[in-house]
Amino acid sequence: MRAFCIGLSALALSGCETLAYYGQAVGGHLALVGSAQPVAQVLADPAAAPALKERLKLAGDIRDFATRKLGLPDNGSYRSYTDLGRPYAVWNVVAAPEFSLKPSQSCFPVAGCVNYRGYYDKARAERHASELRAAGNDVVVYGVPAYSTLGWFDDPLLSTFIGYAEPDLARLVFHELAHQLLYVKGDSTFNESFAVAVEREGVRRWLAARGRAAAPVHSPPAQIAEVRARLEALYRTRLAPQAMRERKRAELEALRPLMARMPAFEGQEPNNAFLASYATYTELVPEFERFLSQARGDLPKFYARAKQFASERSSQGPSSAPRP
Repeated sequence: MRAFCIGLSALALSGCETLAYYGQAVGGHLALVGSAQPVAQVLADPAAAPALKERLKLAGDIRDFATRKLGLPDNGSYRSYTDLGRPYAVWNVVAAPEFSLKPSQSCFPVAGCVNYRGYYDKARAERHASELRAAGNDVVVYGVPAYSTLGWFDDPLLSTFIGYAEPDLARLVFHELAHQLLYVKGDSTFNESFAVAVEREGVRRWLAARGRAAAPVHSPPAQIAEVRARLEALYRTRLAPQAMRERKRAELEALRPLMARMPAFEGQEPNNAFLASYATYTELVPEFERFLSQARGDLPKFYARAKQFASERSSQGPSSAPRP
């Protein structure tokens, strides 16, 4: 769960958002990009740690591969470096109603509506989450190591992910650049699923080019999909709220042992918001992988088909998900 697409959406106020939220968004982002140093400058600095220099060189090779071999945007993104001094770039807050798996949305002038709201300060994210819970929503808060500004700014490499294992570093860079290549305003599921499909194919090709086989990609746990399906059916019934609440609790508790075994879910609560967030990043991945297979691995053809698919989804009309 990596992309918090802020774009320039934080630079203009809209009636449904507050000045305080935009203030932290603008201030947080400008602080992030304002402290970035060109990678070449860090590499030339005798005081910079040798380990950091090695990681920046590797990131530079990954960045060049993204343009030369994957057809991802060739711009200033990931050619500078920022040490944030914190574990995450932002913290995302995802909310869903008590009896719905549709995530609440936050809407912005440029990025459109997204299935989460991001904060540069964890305490502010937790305060917003508390407000949403008090209103009866299911909520999850999770840290995000990087986000895409959709090409409006030159996104820097960050201390939050520069130390990742090589495949994961490549995966993140490919994912975020994929957002710059294709982004559908108001369709988070399309955007994240497309980026996941690109990152998977990109990592496979990156490792192959270095004479290494990619680790097998595991399908999403079937249990999560099964619980989602049962809850969707449950929420369509006319059960009394208390009876529905008890059935919901039993279904979600069954996920707890599975989540405890998966590091990516550490600290997250099994609830509607978790399931909504998980679906945002996985729901359309099989469809994109089918497009890639039909294109026989030809990435320009794949990207063209993805853009056609975006148009098809856009013609179906905007999402009707409620807003927090």
